[in-house]
Amino acid sequence: MKSFGEYIRGLRKEKGLNQTQLAAKLGLDMSAISKIENDKVKFKESLLTTLSEIFELDYNVVKEKFYSDKFATEVYQNKVPETVFKVAEEKFQYFKATNVKQIDLKF
Repeated sequence: MKSFGEYIRGLRKEKGLNQTQLAAKLGLDMSAISKIENDKVKFKESLLTTLSEIFELDYNVVKEKFYSDKFATEVYQNKVPETVFKVAEEKFQYFKATNVKQIDLKF
């Protein structure tokens, strides 16, 4: 299983782009791409659409990989028990069943 940064590196290499070329397409500098690929800096959520367009991928697939990495990283870094994923799934199903709008959720 790859981190989101490693995922981006793999996509970039498959497409035959260097870091400078990908950075230009994303409106970033080359050092930012290097840091993202090496998990030193997190990728900006606001660039997910552009990333999916560059690599001609389904936006929802890219978004899923981004958020799964984000959630897993948070859980690991904060030493939260893995059971949190089961609880989160149950809460998601509850929100879905009660048709809670995302804008109504406040944390």
